[in-house]
Amino acid sequence: MLKLTKLKADSSTEQKIRDAAKEVFIAKGFSGCTSREIAKAAGMNVALVNYYFRSKTALFKIIFEAAMGDFLLSMLDVFNTDLPLEEKLRNYLDREYEFLAKYPEIPSFIINEMGRKDGVHIDNTAVFECIEHTGIFAECKVEQAAGRMREIDITSITVLMMSNCQFPFMAAAVIKQVHGISDEQYEKQLVQHKQIVTDMLIGYLFPGSISNQKTQK
Repeated sequence: MLKLTKLKADSSTEQKIRDAAKEVFIAKGFSGCTSREIAKAAGMNVALVNYYFRSKTALFKIIFEAAMGDFLLSMLDVFNTDLPLEEKLRNYLDREYEFLAKYPEIPSFIINEMGRKDGVHIDNTAVFECIEHTGIFAECKVEQAAGRMREIDITSITVLMMSNCQFPFMAAAVIKQVHGISDEQYEKQLVQHKQIVTDMLIGYLFPGSISNQKTQK
């Protein structure tokens, strides 16, 4: 009984440190904070943080990899289905907006940290290989060869998808200030914008699809 109680307490302490570290890292990045700040945010001392996670670097890797996993999970779930490519991309856009509405800070965190020359090196090869292993890129090429999808390079398709999904959330503060709208108004705007983005991207990528012709009517 004593061991069980101790285990639960340790698990709770570890989770508090993780939660605090996530908030601090997302707000300040790896280079912009110290282990002491993370410990303070968790309501603990530095020694306890180092006891559970050894170092700030080790803790950052755990937080970053978890954020990356959360970010890619819904994407992989959609790409691994047997649906036609057009439906997969529609579902991807829908799930991406749903995820970003809950966690709008994740894309900036990932992009900023991956772009830092003085940051923590994390090998993301296996993570990104998971996307290719779904067969989504090969599927695009098959659809293009069959004339059902516009023939543009896969990199451009990725840029189109990412920019139209992530930028509205990454630039939310600027857009709200430019147009003088509240958080609630912008949330409603994003619901409408998701449909605009879906119609625009699917209409461009699959110009001859029956569903697009119905939408245009």
